[in-house]
Amino acid sequence: MDNTGRDRMNPKHRYTAALALLGAFVFLADTACATTLLNASGSTFIFPIESVWSRVYEKSDRNIRINYQPIGSGGGIGQLMQGLTDFAGTDAPLTDEQIAKAPGKILHFPAALGADVVAYNLPEVVPPARLRLTGPVIADIFRGKITRWNDPAIAGLNPALKLPARDIVTCHRSDGSGTTYIFTDYLSKVSPDWAKAIGKGTTLKWPTGSEANGNQGVADLLVHTPEQSPISNRPMHLRQSCRSRRCKMPRINGSIRV
Repeated sequence: MDNTGRDRMNPKHRYTAALALLGAFVFLADTACATTLLNASGSTFIFPIESVWSRVYEKSDRNIRINYQPIGSGGGIGQLMQGLTDFAGTDAPLTDEQIAKAPGKILHFPAALGADVVAYNLPEVVPPARLRLTGPVIADIFRGKITRWNDPAIAGLNPALKLPARDIVTCHRSDGSGTTYIFTDYLSKVSPDWAKAIGKGTTLKWPTGSEANGNQGVADLLVHTPEQSPISNRPMHLRQSCRSRRCKMPRINGSIRV
């Protein structure tokens, strides 16, 4: 406190406050020291809002710069565990085993709330019409048991739609992803067969489908290969973030009603 009676927060305290504000989902507590560059990596899902938070904070404190690399939750956790970064963004919480092996005390902070949805590119289904699927049917599609769009399990849920007799091409992340964790955690809950044979995780051995790096890579597969009638899970914000960057993104037919 100075002679005016006002508290003056020193740089170390400002830095600690910044981590809480930034929603740095996971960080090593013993890295909270006076430094001008904060290195971080992880979730691609949180990147659009994290980049805004970083710019706002950097304007409030010119001595701090934040370098966040959206390499996926799995990569972010890996770099944090190696002590290469100050904090990491992840959509999947660290396991007890990971926390036990960490080079310092791990703190988790909730940062943002979003949705992981299933989307498809099926030209025969023209908005406002939408495809309806149940959780178990989605699980059977992604484990390769249901392979065609006019399968009775899908047609029975959509009697008003004329579905094509084409193969279903599923798309998924190739890198470690919290989005993958969220999706496969859901599939494990709605399908005992999925839970037993495949399970959940930021990475796993997918039974079938095409893969791409990052959420944007999966979105590109979904958008630019309509002739394959692909289906995938994706973060809800992806299309909105593309609009905000003024990039061109063809219409995805829709999100599935579960």
